[in-house]
Amino acid sequence: MTEQEKVNILMVDDQPGKLLSYEVILGELGENLIKAQSGREALDHLLKTDIAVVLMDVSMPELDGFELADMIRQHPRFQQTAIIFISAVHLTDLDRLKAYQRGAVDYISVPIVPELLRAKVSVFADLHRKTRQLEQLNRELRALSARLITMQDEERRRIARDLHDSVGQFVAAMSMNNGMALRQADKLSREAADALHQNSLLVEQLSKEIRTISHLLHPPLLDEVGLMPAIRSYADGFTERSNVKVSVDLSPEIGRLAPNLEISVFRIVQECLTNVYRHSGSETAYIKIWPSERLLTVQVSDEGKGIPAEKRISMFLGSNQGVGLSGMRERVRELGGTLEIQSSEGGTSITAALPLVTAVALSA
Repeated sequence: MTEQEKVNILMVDDQPGKLLSYEVILGELGENLIKAQSGREALDHLLKTDIAVVLMDVSMPELDGFELADMIRQHPRFQQTAIIFISAVHLTDLDRLKAYQRGAVDYISVPIVPELLRAKVSVFADLHRKTRQLEQLNRELRALSARLITMQDEERRRIARDLHDSVGQFVAAMSMNNGMALRQADKLSREAADALHQNSLLVEQLSKEIRTISHLLHPPLLDEVGLMPAIRSYADGFTERSNVKVSVDLSPEIGRLAPNLEISVFRIVQECLTNVYRHSGSETAYIKIWPSERLLTVQVSDEGKGIPAEKRISMFLGSNQGVGLSGMRERVRELGGTLEIQSSEGGTSITAALPLVTAVALSA
């Protein structure tokens, strides 16, 4: 076992001889053993160190084991810390209930059986180690997910730029060539002139489609003038393309925001409206964005058929979220916000509350 894999076991007893015996018994586990001769000293260790297991004597002066356990459990950081009580006197059923009510996971009576003590402490030490490893894996997974989202946004921006700058220029050149040819249409046969005219219409439609795709990938307004104009423009375009009437209520107090916040809010709105069109059957949608103290709240709602009950349950349990909803949750989590989904037969409302970071604050 490496030093990083070892966990800390806190042994609390006012008698040095008992602490020494615990140290000898638990030494075979290879973990980090920390001794405390009072409740105050134990609290000091807890505040400074990540403790996996607390081995605690019930009867101690100043703070007894029950009082100390109460104080430990009151701190949010120690809600899951394993506490094992040791008692030199016989514990009644009421004493055991008192111990469990204060967060004890187990208790041991004196005289101690070394093998039993080692086995019990080992179980909780391993559980803490695995929990710590899982938390580390989750942190790495969240970091990877955030990086993938950032790379996806960068790739969308690059493709949008290429469509506008490169492909758009080719289409514009084709349109100019068609225009020149059309001016000579009287020299062509009727069939050739009709085909040339059709080509001009196709090029015009192609140019429109390229602009639409480019703006959907990454709206230039988002970089040029900010989130609010980009949202209004997208909502207008969405209404035109989908026949879903989108109403927009944007607070005039919102100025330029941090770039990562602007792109995240835009993508959340974009994904919500896409879901309205694909799944809700609603003829209307409503976007509301407003600031409040340190939060920016984004709400998209519709008057559709709502999310089926069985799907809402699976979403609540964290499964069957779909790529779109999963992406929204990752964006919100990365920004330190919250995402709430409310749905019924009368419609669905998705609300994201995000820490408000302005562009000015970011550059200060």
